[in-house]
Amino acid sequence: MLLVGIDIGGTFTDLALYDSDAGRVAVHKVRSTPDDPGRALVTGIVELCAAAGVAPGDLDGVLHGTTVATNAVLEHRGARTGMVTTEGVRDVVHIGRHQRPEPYSVMLDIPWQATPFVRRAHRLTVPERIASSGEVIVALDEERVRSVARALGEAGVEAVAICFLFSYVDAAHEQRAAEIVREELPAAFVTTSADVSPQFREFERFTTAAMNAFVGPGTGRYLERLTAGLEREGVGADLLVMRSNGGVASVAEAAARPVTLMLSGPAAGVLGARWAAGLAGRERLITFDMGGTSADIGIVTEDGVAEASARDTEIAGFPLLVPMFDIQTIGAGGGSIARLDEAGGFRVGPRSAGAVPGPACYGFGGTEATISDAHLVLGRLDPERFLGGDMALDTAAAEAVVDRLAGQLGLDRLAAAEGILRLANASMAQTIRSITVERGHDPRDFSLVAFGGAGPLHAAELADAIGIREVVVPPHPGITSAAGLLTSDLRYDHMRTVFMTEGAIDGDAINRQFEELAGELLARLLRDGADAADVTIERALDCRYAGQGYELRIPAGKGFTPQVLEAFHAAHRAEYGHHFADPIELVNLRVTVSGPRPKLERVEIGSGTLEQAQIGEQTGVWRVGDELVARPTRQLLRERLPLEEPIAGPAIVFQRDTTVVVPPGWSATATPGGALLLNATGVQHGAAADDDVTADGATATDQTADRATATDQTETRGALA
Repeated sequence: MLLVGIDIGGTFTDLALYDSDAGRVAVHKVRSTPDDPGRALVTGIVELCAAAGVAPGDLDGVLHGTTVATNAVLEHRGARTGMVTTEGVRDVVHIGRHQRPEPYSVMLDIPWQATPFVRRAHRLTVPERIASSGEVIVALDEERVRSVARALGEAGVEAVAICFLFSYVDAAHEQRAAEIVREELPAAFVTTSADVSPQFREFERFTTAAMNAFVGPGTGRYLERLTAGLEREGVGADLLVMRSNGGVASVAEAAARPVTLMLSGPAAGVLGARWAAGLAGRERLITFDMGGTSADIGIVTEDGVAEASARDTEIAGFPLLVPMFDIQTIGAGGGSIARLDEAGGFRVGPRSAGAVPGPACYGFGGTEATISDAHLVLGRLDPERFLGGDMALDTAAAEAVVDRLAGQLGLDRLAAAEGILRLANASMAQTIRSITVERGHDPRDFSLVAFGGAGPLHAAELADAIGIREVVVPPHPGITSAAGLLTSDLRYDHMRTVFMTEGAIDGDAINRQFEELAGELLARLLRDGADAADVTIERALDCRYAGQGYELRIPAGKGFTPQVLEAFHAAHRAEYGHHFADPIELVNLRVTVSGPRPKLERVEIGSGTLEQAQIGEQTGVWRVGDELVARPTRQLLRERLPLEEPIAGPAIVFQRDTTVVVPPGWSATATPGGALLLNATGVQHGAAADDDVTADGATATDQTADRATATDQTETRGALA
């Protein structure tokens, strides 16, 4: 099998070609084309195939992680959207739940009020009403639906969301309304809330449907252009798109429910990190994907990838009711801009130089200091070896922009450059604490998997800041998200709200609904080419104590049994530290169906001796304690590193798609599986003997980071000096 995985980032588009027969992976990077992301994808495939000696027509599969839908939401550049809803609830998507995202802020713009997906003038109502029991109280007024559809068409609406009360109980009214709107507006993208997210909580359900409509036309056009571009180059393989749940879907499925693509790229990165860490036998992971514009952080335990709960699923402040990995994103990447804000505070990110013009060191006109410029000034990037020598860096341009910032700070060039990196690391460390410590995980029990073009540059120093003693660097860090696509399965999810309370639970009825949902999803998988004999079905129930506002998701094996209730008590104790004797309420049932695909399993690993690996030595600038010191620093090629031989830092390890920094106090060891392990010298990962010392060290690091940034990426000139 010849499979290609492509991840489009803000700065670069990463590609990985896997030849399963040879166990060989060929990698490639091209600059992203923000005006048309698919152009870089098609160009990259053609160039990668040419370099690998493969004809594009010989490819067996193309798997893609996309940010098109996400960017449409973040930049609020979607379609002009309309909504057809039940009389009396026109303003649900504006009112929300009166839960302010920042309750003590007097300047806060609430996202769904400040930048709604649907303007009030385009939210129109029709007479209809279904009760929570499923009883039809008011029949659907079909002529009114036709009337409002025509009105939306006259207003230039491109997409319509149909959102009726209690459609999660009975979707008949929504389905009929959608048929009528499609008849009146055949060119419009039409979606229903029950089709996207058939569950209670009308504000979140309506908002999710509105978001699906808002990004639907743009995503559909993008996928059409991309498919046509691949066909022009002779690529006949199926195109599959990564979804937020870690599975891939057909183009038709992705185009119909683009709201499920919001974490498309980051989800692939988590899968790639899990695969890479598995090469070294590691299961408990904090995944750290740092690219050109942002850093994505997730968690993997021995139970699998952590999924976001109902209270944590949001994009750009908007609630989102679709299955997705629990991934936190921060505006810190190689192109993140360092500057002084209006109050004179030193900030790094979230504003980025992006792909155009990019950091100053790229030589395309960047005029502000970025993280990449700081690395070049400190000697952590080789201007002649960037992207394997395909792209030369402009050292003079980097020094000029860092000098300008240093003058504003009253520091010398090296101190300013090192301060940029410290600020970025402190901010990312705070995000890691929020996804670990604040959720009951001790980060010291995990390995940090560092990837993305910039991740391995920061990994060891970031790990130091939070007490992690081991870093795993994948075989091809810069294209780990692309490689993660090659480890994915076809995966579809569905759910249904049930509302049954302990003492009145009808287990047979629940299991019948499980089977109905599984049958619907299996039919989708079979249409997309899955083999029914290999399909895996997972069932789960969202449970809570009666009267609670949020649920915990409990695996249900082959269906409901009383053991699910006991499992909920245990899960509640683990999450909150206690449990109750109150009756348990079953809220939603969920089914996930997966169809396996050919996967990236092994890679050929090059190795050599230390003498062969070392290509030079430079004077590196490192922070040791409170001092910046200059130390001799080895320059090494990763493909020549000896296997299972620790190499003490400081060292810089070069490879085509990234650079790995091994600071003083750390060592690097190449493993036979292809991963590179960085370990804090003298401390065995996971050892308990030095718990007190490690804890004290972590506390001191936390206090330093708090003084440096106060969690908002800000540091005063005095504190930096």
